[in-house]
Amino acid sequence: MLIAETARLYVRYFTLDDAPFILQLLNSPTWLTFIGDRKVRSLDDARNYLVNGPIASYDRYGFGLYLVALKEGNKSIGMSGLIKRDGLDDVDVGFALHPDYEGQGYAYEATAAVMDYGRHTLQLPRIVAITTEENKHSIALLQKIGLHHEKMILLPGNEREYMYFS
Repeated sequence: MLIAETARLYVRYFTLDDAPFILQLLNSPTWLTFIGDRKVRSLDDARNYLVNGPIASYDRYGFGLYLVALKEGNKSIGMSGLIKRDGLDDVDVGFALHPDYEGQGYAYEATAAVMDYGRHTLQLPRIVAITTEENKHSIALLQKIGLHHEKMILLPGNEREYMYFS
């Protein structure tokens, strides 16, 4: 299901057919450095990630992480979406691109569209974001979409503090 279309991108629900891309994305250096190892090592692991992550979130909350694809060739390049996390009262926006597509404005384009979808279609009263202090690209993008660093937080089960943007 398509949730947004921009000048260059489609943003849509993940399906199990996206497992090969998920396997690539979740093992990319950027993902492993800034998001963390999800232990996705096979297509079965990738399908399980989709079933228990984004697809379960669609069923439970009506939103989740979405696939980002180039309109030209319908090529999968990343994800952006809305997440309901333990330890956060509000829904947060997240995004990740395959390294081959970073630095071209795609993350901003997709995430701005997801924010618009969350605010206007889903009517979410507040959307926040978290990131690490080392993730300078994410910090810049969050500021560009109008979010501001409010405080440092610790999420349940994590040893690392995150920057909280609202």
